[in-house]
Amino acid sequence: MLQFTPPIVKELLGWKRGEMSPQDEKFAEKAIKSLVKKLKKSGGLEDLKKAVTKQSIDTKCVKIPRSLDGRLQVSHKKSLPHVLYCRLWRWPDLRNHHELRPVDRCDYAFQLKKDEVCVNPYHYTRVETPALPPILVPRQTEPLPTEFPPLDDWAMVPENATYDPCMQPSGNFTIPESPPPGYMSEDGEFSDAGSAMSSPSPNYNSDTSISMPRSVGSSVPSSTNTNDDVHPVAYQEPPFWCAISYYELNHRIGEAFHASQSSLTIDGFTDPSNSERFCLGLLSNINRTQHIEMTRRHIGKGVRLYYIAGEVFAECLSDSAIFVQSPNCNRRYGWHPATVVKIPPGCHLKIFNNQEFAALLSQSVNQGFEAVYQLTRMCTIRMSFVKGWGAEYRRQHVTSTPCWVEIHLNGPLQWLDKVLQQMGAPQLPCSSIS
Repeated sequence: MLQFTPPIVKELLGWKRGEMSPQDEKFAEKAIKSLVKKLKKSGGLEDLKKAVTKQSIDTKCVKIPRSLDGRLQVSHKKSLPHVLYCRLWRWPDLRNHHELRPVDRCDYAFQLKKDEVCVNPYHYTRVETPALPPILVPRQTEPLPTEFPPLDDWAMVPENATYDPCMQPSGNFTIPESPPPGYMSEDGEFSDAGSAMSSPSPNYNSDTSISMPRSVGSSVPSSTNTNDDVHPVAYQEPPFWCAISYYELNHRIGEAFHASQSSLTIDGFTDPSNSERFCLGLLSNINRTQHIEMTRRHIGKGVRLYYIAGEVFAECLSDSAIFVQSPNCNRRYGWHPATVVKIPPGCHLKIFNNQEFAALLSQSVNQGFEAVYQLTRMCTIRMSFVKGWGAEYRRQHVTSTPCWVEIHLNGPLQWLDKVLQQMGAPQLPCSSIS
């Protein structure tokens, strides 16, 4: 039996953005029907029609009641309502709520957590991904003192810190404004992976020829700053933004997980084939002790990683804390790069920023090969579940924790590789008898 589609639904569906598969088209129609039904009760249907047709910020809030978990269910799929309708009428490739910010005039923005939520797509703006200009690598560099601790300093027992949402960054970086807090750990996708409305991987404009400003130390000395003496090395986004390896004590377990989605979870469950989940519960180890097994059972929902606009966020979904060692994050807060930060349940922390890394890399090329090479440590993030390590714990090294992962950020590592190849061999001599 054919279902009747009201004219207002057909009209609103006609304003959708992007091409859709028949499956997505059907879902979009159901999403609009659900919204129209809610707005008829509240009298806001005319406000929605004006917002969609005028495509202007100068329209009224389109309000619907907020559910208990903040999400809207349509055809067995749950989505954050403002994300769903922004995808439909503005940005088909929108990944999740971290990419949206409300305009100042919106009184019922999702982030305000009021009893009603505004779903007017023109009351939100999108967080744009910044382009990373190429690094200018001098052909010959004079080694200068580097601020990054020497490799020997990493052998020390790491200091510990606990993440507090009120913490303020320190240092000389100009920190880009963060996306809104990750208080919603799940955001239902508008369509299945691989369909017409699924989101692509983040993509930086690697062809932009922009010189790094002097304020971040990107220019080479004036005596060598010519086209013949510098080579621009551009950033390129890889197909997999990170690789994640799982360890129990000092033993690696299973194969590495290669992340292509901008949002993924590392949890303790058993799904064997999901591009958005790395399920540790599936991995076996014949040498696993009872202590490790007990710790694994407390991983639960684990951690969600977001890769949004060149920034990486970690959100603790588990009932137990996670512990993170991120040199990029530690530098932002003025800590030693090896510091281990405790992230309590329900909290999130920015653990990497591509713009900060670009500024540091640009400075380091003028300090010589060793200064650049040491930045490889900044591209690796270690994270343990349930059990921490460091000066405040009896476990002083990450290899003493029962369950932990090592995250390699592929884009920055490949960028470093290109820069190091361009720089050539280090200045320090090394021979067979040294």
